[in-house]
Amino acid sequence: MCGIYGSTILYTESQVKDKLQRTAFRGPDQMGSQFYKSDHYAIALGHNRLSIIDLDARSNQPLSYLEHIEIVFNGEIYNFKDIKESLHKKGYTFKTTSDTEVICAAYLEYGEDCVNHFNGMFAFVIYDKMKHQFFGARDRLGQKPFYYYHNGKDFEFASQVSSIQLYNNDLSISEHAIHTYLTWGTIPDPLSIFNKIHKLLPGYSFIYDLKTGDFKSKRYWDIDTTNKNKFTGSYNEAQTELKKLLSNAVKIRMFADVPVGVFLSGGVDSSIVAAMAANTYEGKIKTFSVKFNDKGFDESVYAAKVANHLQTEHNIIECNYNEGLDLIDNFHHYYDEPFADSSAIPSMLLAKHTKKQVTVAISGDAGDESFSGYHRYNWINQGAMFMHIPYPVRLILSKLTALAPHYRLKIISEYMAFRSIESIYIDSMTDYSLSTREDNKSLIEVNELKYLINKNKNLLERVSDFDLKTYLNWDINTKVDRASMAYSLEARAPLMDYRIVEFARSLPTEFKFKRNNQKRILKDVLYQFVPKQYFDRPKAGFAIPFENWFRTDLKDYVLTELSKEGLQEIPGINVSDVTNRITKHMNGSANNYDLIWKLLVLKQWLKNNRGYEIR
Repeated sequence: MCGIYGSTILYTESQVKDKLQRTAFRGPDQMGSQFYKSDHYAIALGHNRLSIIDLDARSNQPLSYLEHIEIVFNGEIYNFKDIKESLHKKGYTFKTTSDTEVICAAYLEYGEDCVNHFNGMFAFVIYDKMKHQFFGARDRLGQKPFYYYHNGKDFEFASQVSSIQLYNNDLSISEHAIHTYLTWGTIPDPLSIFNKIHKLLPGYSFIYDLKTGDFKSKRYWDIDTTNKNKFTGSYNEAQTELKKLLSNAVKIRMFADVPVGVFLSGGVDSSIVAAMAANTYEGKIKTFSVKFNDKGFDESVYAAKVANHLQTEHNIIECNYNEGLDLIDNFHHYYDEPFADSSAIPSMLLAKHTKKQVTVAISGDAGDESFSGYHRYNWINQGAMFMHIPYPVRLILSKLTALAPHYRLKIISEYMAFRSIESIYIDSMTDYSLSTREDNKSLIEVNELKYLINKNKNLLERVSDFDLKTYLNWDINTKVDRASMAYSLEARAPLMDYRIVEFARSLPTEFKFKRNNQKRILKDVLYQFVPKQYFDRPKAGFAIPFENWFRTDLKDYVLTELSKEGLQEIPGINVSDVTNRITKHMNGSANNYDLIWKLLVLKQWLKNNRGYEIR
């Protein structure tokens, strides 16, 4: 895993070096750049390398293949050995043992279709000297980031927006992106915080014509929206198939020329990954978890129990308050854009200390999206029952229920006033109360809504599809990539293997969610390795005790940064309403820590990016 960069803009060698240096934490083992000129254009390619496979300098990038292919690549192709063997039979030769060369050879053999042969997480750009073009792609689920600037002629790309931002004088901050951030808590693809910088969508490839400046992207993969690709076997047969897929997905992600470990929270997803890893690895696998001393936030005891059962070499990382505060102060440097998921802080702490022992960590991300694991799937399923009541009757019931003193009934009252179950789900995932914009509706009309309103599938399948395309990509993948790469740690996610995602999408809903038993099939596979009683407890998130910290140790910091004067520096928010909500949090009458964190992150980013016009 690394950082990539490229541009057709005539920056100096020193400027390109500065752009690479800005995100050198992504790949501290080697920084390389090359400049190329033709009669029609001049380009620069750059790379920050984190050496994982083939540690020899021969695999440094930009890497040349034959005489007309140059590549910069971030990520891993897990099935590269199989592809390499197939290409070798077709006459291709290789000088390294890395997966980078395999991408080049596959491109030459299969053209744009090469991406369909790759099982991995990746963002790469190939400079084809004969065709005078860039060909690039981003992995199916968006694990690896890809930002690009295109003004109709010039083209610049990077793993993080800050590399493009440096020395680029054609940028302005997007007010729409700020409002979208306030709504979603992150900036949805393909937007970025800057107007002329975009993200390549997951499952997309592109061609940029170096002569004409023309840029065209196209989708090469998507989840099945037709609901025609259905698994027709029995539940036991599905378990057998899932176990086989999981075993292979973990096995191919264990391959590396550096030490490998596993993130273990003690939950279902990380536990099944750890179990498969322990089953594959020769010797004791290293596992890592975070411990918080605050009551209600320490889940490390569950991770330790699973680790003991699997006989792993377990490491518990204690969260130090001052260390957490340091991460908050430097948050903008690693995340580059406003990002409101506060679990990024414990994720960074976990990565920081895990890196001391390993360079690759296997995670359990994507189990909830594929196997219906989130709490909200349960209540949205229950709430759907109210939607059968005619809307005028629901409005009356809503007003009557609102008078009840119980909080749960008040929530039900609010939901009964919505016209559709889909609008309830969107409301639960967003917050547009912060914005003073009149066109708030536009902030939630993302292209991915088509997965939520897809009439070919039932409600639970639709919300899962929607989360795979939004929450997993916009939030989880951003969080994990930036948190891990901040400390030069590669994070791999077996449950994001596209074969597992596609298999999960094909399963009958009751295989995943039956009588409130969420992640049913995943649990039943797990129980073949770890006793069921270890997981007889409520599902826990990966949280930091900000609710208490904002009222105690961080109170002065919050009140200073988010004073009325400070809030007025944030465009388009309702200052009086926000101030009132902060006051309620501080006096304990409400828990608004998520709102406070969201605004602190945005305020910090804006403060460190003064001088740009906001429009």
